[in-house]
Amino acid sequence: MTTYDTVQELLRRIGEGDVERIAELFAEKSDWRFNWPAEGHPSVPWIRPRSSRSDVAEHFRMLGSYHVPELNGTTVTRILVDGDDAVVLGDISQTVAATGLSYTSPFALHLTVTDGLITRYHIYEDSLTVARAHSGSATA
Repeated sequence: MTTYDTVQELLRRIGEGDVERIAELFAEKSDWRFNWPAEGHPSVPWIRPRSSRSDVAEHFRMLGSYHVPELNGTTVTRILVDGDDAVVLGDISQTVAATGLSYTSPFALHLTVTDGLITRYHIYEDSLTVARAHSGSATA
């Protein structure tokens, strides 16, 4: 598969919510990064360092358990590809299971695909909005 094909397949699998099939698209070891300076924040425990395929499955499993899947959505506005690298731009809309609060955050996802597998997953989003929705307060 090309880089673009792999990105499209990742987005499709994320939309379906099948965490094991999402993880299959990742190399056994990968470089994960979040724009979160608040690693370990109690409201968002899925935000932590990751590096293995099993970490990928755990991340998406946890992310799903903290949200109401049928009330969530992602809008992709652009996919840019340059060789092995891709950038996905869009908006994430989620509803928090514990608080019932909904939020929307713009995001940028930088991926690298090597030999058909994802080796880099760096996501940038509005972490303050996410933390506020999960903590149920106006301040995180």
